[in-house]
Amino acid sequence: MKTLWSAVATTVALSTIGVAVVGQRDRQPVDRFLDVNGLRIHYVDWGGNEKPLVMVHGLDRVARTFDHLAVRLSPAYRVIAIDMRGHGDSGWDPQGRYLVEDHVGDLEGVVQQLGLRDLVLWGNSTGGRVVQVFAGKHPELVSHVVSEDVGPERPRQIADNYAKRVQQEQAGWASEDELLAQLRKTNPRMSLTVLEPYVRYGTKKRADGRIEWKRDPQLVNGFVATDLWRFVRTIKSPILYILGGRSNIVPPETQEELRKTLPNAQLITIPNVGHYPSDEKPDEVMRIVSQFLAGQRAGN
Repeated sequence: MKTLWSAVATTVALSTIGVAVVGQRDRQPVDRFLDVNGLRIHYVDWGGNEKPLVMVHGLDRVARTFDHLAVRLSPAYRVIAIDMRGHGDSGWDPQGRYLVEDHVGDLEGVVQQLGLRDLVLWGNSTGGRVVQVFAGKHPELVSHVVSEDVGPERPRQIADNYAKRVQQEQAGWASEDELLAQLRKTNPRMSLTVLEPYVRYGTKKRADGRIEWKRDPQLVNGFVATDLWRFVRTIKSPILYILGGRSNIVPPETQEELRKTLPNAQLITIPNVGHYPSDEKPDEVMRIVSQFLAGQRAGN
C-alpha cells in the first residue's frame, strides 16, 4: 500500500476560522490511553490549540479515519479522536455493552479525566449519535456540535443490515491490499487519503494470516433500534447536521422535527454523497463546518 503521508501534502487557507491547513507530513498525532469505566480507551491527540475538538467515529471505524480532517483542524483546535469501546485499540467490553449510552459514558470519562470544557464535538454515524446525547446531557460543557448523517433515531432495518454484514465479513481478507481494493470498488467517491488509514489502523492479522477488522463481534448487541429524542431535545449549543443526499438515514420527517425542536440547529444536505459526507467531499464539508464554527450560517 502507498503511505498515507505520500497521498496528501497540500496547504489551503481556511479563512473563516483563521487557520492554515498544513500538509500531513507536518503534524503527526500521539497515541494515548485512559482507563475509563473498566476499559482501556485509546485516543489520538493531534495537539494544536488549547480549545478541544473531540471526534467520535462511526461503527466499525477507528480514530484514525479522521486523519484527513484532523490535520486541517489541529492548528486551530486540540483535536482528540477516540477509538470507541470495542473498536480499534480500545478495550472490548466483556459483557457486550455497546449501546449508544455506553459509548457516551466513555466519552464522559475521557472528558472528565482530561479536564475538557468548551468542547466542539464532531461525530459521524454512530459517533454522531454519541455526541448528540453527550451535548444533551452536558450542555454546560459543549460549545458546538457537528453530526454527520445521523439524527436521534436508528430504524430496525438499519440495525438488521449491520448484523448481516458482520456475518458476511467473517472470512476476513488475504491482505490489506485486497481489502483496500474492495473498499475502493464499493466506495469510488472516497480517496486513498481516506481509505488507507481505515485499512491500516482498523484491521489486525489473525492466527491464520488473514486480516480482519479490529472490532468486537459483540458490537451487534448494541446496534439495535434506537430512539434518543429525550437527550437531543435538551441540546442547547449550536448543532450542525450534515446530511448525505444519497442517504436515507435521516428522513424528511425527522429533519423537520429537528428544526422544530432545536432552534440552534442547522441542517445542510450535500447532494450526491452517501453516509459519510466528509469522506467523499472533505473540502466542501470543511468549508461548511468552518462557517458554522465561526458563527455564520453554514452552506452560504
